[in-house]
Amino acid sequence: MIPRCPNKNCSQTSSIIKSGFFFRKDDSKKIQRYRCQNCSKNFSRATQSSTYRHKKRRINSLVFKFLSSGVSQRRLALNLGVHRLTIKRKLLFWAKLANSEQKKLLQNLNQSVSFVQIDDLITIEHTKLKPLSVSLAIKADDRTILGAVVSQIPAFGHLAELSRKKYGRRKSTQKEGLNKLMEAIAPAVHPLTYFESDEHQLYPPLILKHFPGSSHQSYPSERGAVTGQGELKKIKFDPLFSINHTCAMLRANINRLFRRTWCTTKLPEMLQKHLDVYVHFHNTQLI
Repeated sequence: MIPRCPNKNCSQTSSIIKSGFFFRKDDSKKIQRYRCQNCSKNFSRATQSSTYRHKKRRINSLVFKFLSSGVSQRRLALNLGVHRLTIKRKLLFWAKLANSEQKKLLQNLNQSVSFVQIDDLITIEHTKLKPLSVSLAIKADDRTILGAVVSQIPAFGHLAELSRKKYGRRKSTQKEGLNKLMEAIAPAVHPLTYFESDEHQLYPPLILKHFPGSSHQSYPSERGAVTGQGELKKIKFDPLFSINHTCAMLRANINRLFRRTWCTTKLPEMLQKHLDVYVHFHNTQLI
């Protein structure tokens, strides 16, 4: 199939002719060149590709797979023999692509989702004194991840006073994050859907605000099966098993979310991008 001319000011579609080829050393492929007879624009089949001008295309799929399989960026760079900045750029590339694909997925679901579970996963920003919350929504029947949003929360429990003393009062953006999550999943969720969650106080008013016709059932939080693994519950029947198991999969497959690790998140924005990549991997490879 002959591609369109990349020149936005050129409206001709039947004036594209072949104009030789070139050998792309990066992945050992022969790439066809074209020329537009209308505007004299020269381009190739790779010009409008999402990987245009990429270097090291061979590792793109490996970066996507291993960043979603518990491997850190530095270790992946070491194993693939590239600089860690290359891995960072590949992460940003995959995050942008994953974000676009996730929007298409939600649009294609077209308000067909009638059973949603939501929960928040707690992680940290460099130190336990600066916690973060990952708000997650899934399609409960098949565990498709509908959305994941990172937000900042203040330290709580015995670390709260120490956190205020060292870093000052930390603003909570969790409500804004949950609003963003609800707005993101709206194209996929039926107006009369059924929501399940724990007894987090922010969930009922926000669900009512964004989905006024929906119903919501909350369950009390239960003790984790193993110390440090709050997502897996120590009960015979867990009504929130789907969302809890999905959160456990995030902890198992994203290195910076491990319970005991020195690969902590330094920038919440990068955690969000890493989550976007994993969500795409989860929805396309694991379910």
